[in-house]
Amino acid sequence: MAKFEQIIGLEIHVQLKTKSKMFCGCRNNPDEIEPNRNICEICTGQPGVLPVVNREAIRKALMVGLALDCEIPEYSKFDRKNYFYPDLPKGYQISQFDQPVCAAGKVTIHHDGKEKEIRITRAHLEEDAGKLIHDGATTLVDLNRAGVPLQEIVTEPDFRLPSEAKIFLQNLRNTVRYLGVSDADMEKGHLRCDANISLRSVGEEGLPPYKIEIKNLNSFKAVEAALHYEIKRQTEALEAGETFMNQTRGWDDAKGITVEQRTKEAAHDYRYFPEPDLPIMRFLREEVEAVRVQLPELPHQKAQRFGAEFGLAAKDIEVLINDKSLASYFEDVVSELMEWFAAERLEGDEKKLAKLASNWISGDLQAMLKESGSGVRDSKVSAENLAELIKMIHKNEISTTAAKKILEVMFTTGGDPSHIAEDEGLGQVSDEGAIAAAVDKVISENEKVVADYRSGKKQALGFLVGKVMAEMKGKANPKIASKLLADKLG
Repeated sequence: MAKFEQIIGLEIHVQLKTKSKMFCGCRNNPDEIEPNRNICEICTGQPGVLPVVNREAIRKALMVGLALDCEIPEYSKFDRKNYFYPDLPKGYQISQFDQPVCAAGKVTIHHDGKEKEIRITRAHLEEDAGKLIHDGATTLVDLNRAGVPLQEIVTEPDFRLPSEAKIFLQNLRNTVRYLGVSDADMEKGHLRCDANISLRSVGEEGLPPYKIEIKNLNSFKAVEAALHYEIKRQTEALEAGETFMNQTRGWDDAKGITVEQRTKEAAHDYRYFPEPDLPIMRFLREEVEAVRVQLPELPHQKAQRFGAEFGLAAKDIEVLINDKSLASYFEDVVSELMEWFAAERLEGDEKKLAKLASNWISGDLQAMLKESGSGVRDSKVSAENLAELIKMIHKNEISTTAAKKILEVMFTTGGDPSHIAEDEGLGQVSDEGAIAAAVDKVISENEKVVADYRSGKKQALGFLVGKVMAEMKGKANPKIASKLLADKLG
């Protein structure tokens, strides 16, 4: 039985996608290749300049806060966070301390079939620092990123498992992408995460007397791996009678270990004080509500709707929801199918058609997209054509095997599935006479399997159906083939 339980909290920085930086008119392009191109007197900290707040960054921060069910206080202000580092040209960072733009939120995650609520302490605004480029014995400074608007989202220490932290991060990435406020690419630094972890004895109340902060986490996999490593390291140390102090450690992805960096700072070490060059901000209720009504359907809301409306399985919903464009593409395909269903006045379960669409999108099509490294909206398979392919499957005009071959051609050429089926001779044969001839041949050539079936081994029927399909080069309607075999074998 475990002696300790882990207490985990996250600090996530999200780069907001605005046209200009947080406090100046410089272009906001943190991925700029040419160093020090998007800079000015303000973001490089020259004497005598004054910052001006980016209203669009404020609006997008409010969107994130509302999506995280945060309280939006009536008043908010900026503060100076004082510390020295070569990539911080002013010698301080404009951030928020005691009056953040968003506070006291909550998010529900799903883990191992259970719901868990994660509390959000705050989601405040600040400016990003520059980048240090280490080249041998030389360190260079690139200030393109300095002044880029950041929203730091701080959770309460509500996670008990590394996998919970990973799920929360993935959900947050999806949320800010759906909102359109950030690209949230961890590898590019658009979304950065620091994890805080400490251990306490099982059954003990309150927080442990120390906290280890882990930095350099640039992927979901790294977050989970670093937390697992720290759990093992801290458990072994505590069992040996060692004690911990607050500390910052970096994750070495290549070695799979954390490395000590420095003693962790406390808030008073930064000597926060109100930013004298920026006024206090006031948010009227009607202004906040105007932002709220503009929020799009969020990932968790879309997931609930996909389950209720289309009856999709949780794993299929997850694949679709994780990519906003894929979820939108799925809805376009389903829309085409439902129009056809209504026009033909068909009777049946529309959910089966939606599930069929989901299976093909999250299965074969998604695999092709991953292999090619492209997005669904960049592919040559239009929603209209994929819906046509699914209609052909539903109407038994083609077999599943033939459909896979047709989709491959569609992915390469963007062709119409019905024309491809005709050109390639992949139409499904439903003529009972033609299939019966193949059935008779298979029965005569597989006496032992026929005997097995008649002796009670019903799984032998599947083998015989496969033989009929092979005999007819995959074109036989498998349902008709199965029925004819069962009738003939008694």
